[in-house]
Amino acid sequence: MVASVALVAGYLIILAVVAVRARAAREYADFSLAKRSLPLALIFGSLCAAYVGPGFSIGFVGKGFQSGLLFLLVGLAYAAQNMLVGVFIAPRLRSLSNCHTLGDAIGQKYNRTCQILAGVISVGLCMGFAAVMANAAGVVVKDVFGIPKWIAIVLIAIATTLYTSFGGLRASVMTDALQFTLFTILMPAILLFTMFVPLRDGAAALAYELKGATAAGFQSTSWVQILGLVAAFLLGETLIPPYANRALATQTTSASRNSFVLAGLFSVVWFTIMISLGIVARAIVPAGTGEDDVLLTLVKTIMPVGGYALLLVALLSVIMSSLDSLLNAGAVAFTEDVIRPFVKISDRASLICGRAATVGIAAVAAAAAVAVPSIIKGLLICYTVWAPAILPVAVLGLWLKKPRPLAGILSMITGVAVALSFQFIWHDAVEIPAILLALAAAAAAYVLGHFLSVIFVGSR
Repeated sequence: MVASVALVAGYLIILAVVAVRARAAREYADFSLAKRSLPLALIFGSLCAAYVGPGFSIGFVGKGFQSGLLFLLVGLAYAAQNMLVGVFIAPRLRSLSNCHTLGDAIGQKYNRTCQILAGVISVGLCMGFAAVMANAAGVVVKDVFGIPKWIAIVLIAIATTLYTSFGGLRASVMTDALQFTLFTILMPAILLFTMFVPLRDGAAALAYELKGATAAGFQSTSWVQILGLVAAFLLGETLIPPYANRALATQTTSASRNSFVLAGLFSVVWFTIMISLGIVARAIVPAGTGEDDVLLTLVKTIMPVGGYALLLVALLSVIMSSLDSLLNAGAVAFTEDVIRPFVKISDRASLICGRAATVGIAAVAAAAAVAVPSIIKGLLICYTVWAPAILPVAVLGLWLKKPRPLAGILSMITGVAVALSFQFIWHDAVEIPAILLALAAAAAAYVLGHFLSVIFVGSR
């Protein structure tokens, strides 16, 4: 217990030192995009650290434990998404001038109303994603200090908010680089350690668990549900605000492209490691263990106290790297897309607004964290709303010569309304996943808005 507390406390102190070394953001351009000065290596590490949150670590270990290779196949859709964004979208986004957010890009391509609407959606989804991260962090910190979960959530939210509001995107990216280095060493090391744990029947037992878990996963999941999961992981995190901000913050368009492609390749390796840990756990962890508790239970069972303390540090780095990215991206979206379209404020006022928004988003996320059902379920809810609400508008806006504002407005409103309705009200009415229904509705609304604009406004 003493070793765990000392390591976690020491890690938080090191993060604070790194954030101070990154220096405080003195200008809004530094707070929002680090003055577009970040090299490929930092953006690649930060991207990986941003997406390897609790869902892609704790959650994927739990899914490997329950359903074998099923979620590895689902994870490959996420890897493909990163590479497709890198090749087709990130360079186009980076080429836009004077652009701070995805909402800003939508505003340039459509109009101010579309920017504001995209900004509101971006801030709301950042709060939702951040609540999932804060919930997972609360589980880890509670286990270390033996305190109530809500207090643990508040503590981690305060710690992350301090360095994020202090240094902006630069501090977020530099701390992410440290966290990326840490968990890419520790998590594979844990997998290697588990391979030396003596198991009854050895490799044959693992092969049996792999086959049984995978078969059970496919038997308990319909093909429609699998299609929905693939769609969620292919589209649900595409260009979410933290990723869009990193695409915009690179030094060059080639760095923007290559960072996403490399991050996609890394995700294949990462998902393989996490799913493998879940399969190994089936031979060690009791069968009734909850999916979010599998990884912690596995390491508690097989590793000495020091090893468990290192895992806690690794998990905190995984979670905080995602949380700080979401807080910064949400704050920039609030300032750039919700406030500045209405009020012309100075650079200093924008910086103050961004810092205040960081605190506000963290407070809302911490309050909502207790309502998160589980890590993967929480992420899937966010995916279901984000993809229909933003993707048709953002992608088509970057590729069409004359995107129509009415098409963007109708698509965003329809995407959000249909996603929320089928997610929370009519979720039992049809078997088709809500994300697919909402995407189809948003795409149809976009087409309708485009042709109405052509008919009534003309080709101008």
